[in-house]
Amino acid sequence: MAVHTKWTVEHACGHEIVHDLSDRAADRRAGFARWLGERDCTECWKATRGNDTASKEEWLAVKRAEEQRAAAEWATKFGMPPLEGPERAVDWGERSRHQLMTAAHTTLVVEGTWDEADWADLEEKARTVTRAGWWIDQRDADGTDLPELLDAATEHDRGTENPFR
Repeated sequence: MAVHTKWTVEHACGHEIVHDLSDRAADRRAGFARWLGERDCTECWKATRGNDTASKEEWLAVKRAEEQRAAAEWATKFGMPPLEGPERAVDWGERSRHQLMTAAHTTLVVEGTWDEADWADLEEKARTVTRAGWWIDQRDADGTDLPELLDAATEHDRGTENPFR
């Protein structure tokens, strides 16, 4: 029997909506439907944020500013070097680096088997990658992949100038 594609979801706002989840893999539909149920429906979500473009742009600008502030504070606290590239790429790269490093720390150290010495070695490698574009390119990577990604990036540094600096 095939996994159904239409899911009736009762959202956190109380509205019940039928969602077509056929664009998702069969084994991911139930989890996504559960996730949807923890959130307001689209209409209620829009109502709380305003439907006009200016409100959405304002909301996004505030969110990006908060993320940028958190990334800058994190970089200062952990001695991360400034990133290089165009200003817009640098800001995005800083946010991407912060998010990926935080995700990696959670999965590898907090929830995983790494100790602080293992993490310190990874941080040192991360400090050598200063090209904002590299961090942007890795923005969708899983935190558990960061050691391998940094190994690949720092291999370029052996015997030649690092193109990721």
